[in-house]
Amino acid sequence: MIEGKNISKSFGERLVLEDVSVTMEKGQTNLIIGQSGMGKTVLLKCLVGLLEFDHGKVFYDDREFSKMSFNEMKEIRQEIGMLFQGGALFDSLTVEENVMFPLTMFTKQSPQEKLERANFCLSRVNLQNVNKLYPSELSGGMKKRVAIARAISMNPRYLFCDEPNSGLDPQTAHLIDELIKEITIEYNMTTVVVTHDMNSVLEIGEKIYFLYQGKLWWEGTKNNILYTENPELQAFVFTSELTKRLRPVKGVGG
Repeated sequence: MIEGKNISKSFGERLVLEDVSVTMEKGQTNLIIGQSGMGKTVLLKCLVGLLEFDHGKVFYDDREFSKMSFNEMKEIRQEIGMLFQGGALFDSLTVEENVMFPLTMFTKQSPQEKLERANFCLSRVNLQNVNKLYPSELSGGMKKRVAIARAISMNPRYLFCDEPNSGLDPQTAHLIDELIKEITIEYNMTTVVVTHDMNSVLEIGEKIYFLYQGKLWWEGTKNNILYTENPELQAFVFTSELTKRLRPVKGVGG
């Protein structure tokens, strides 16, 4: 479990997050949603320690991450897998080398052990015979799957995904969503996903946090988001063609 308590973050005079508290449960997909510029990625970076925040606390399974020394934080970061927007693969490394990179950085495994782990992770995301290819030779969906393989190479307890479906066609985006959900359950991870894709919300949104103007405006699940009476959330939810068709008739369905 990951807890953020009363997190506030400013850049100069601009307040980006104001007193935001979230609890990301283990073994499920926890989604942070909202329009662009509402603080989603800033919150993710605060939770993972990539940004220092002005006020608040962050806990990883009752360990106060925000009060730790650099070396103590390093230990927890080895338990974290990151899927960056766009994949963030190293262009000069092969697929195999990209997946092995965290193992090289943080473990003392032998070359054979690292290769075996890389092959296992690639097979887990349904990629075979791509070890020696470079990112430039892959499709967008394949790059995301390689990035997921790299993210799980260290057997993480926590997985952070920033806009995992950005730039993907709907069918590939669906496959990535399903893969994230599957590995979350399989490894019993605490998974945090930043997205503005309502398809993802309705497919894998077990716990959802909606940010609006830097504040936590609503929280719930995919089962009740369509019935919200929150006007700002309604405006966000019912913009896609899918959710327009799913919009409940007033007075029906709760």
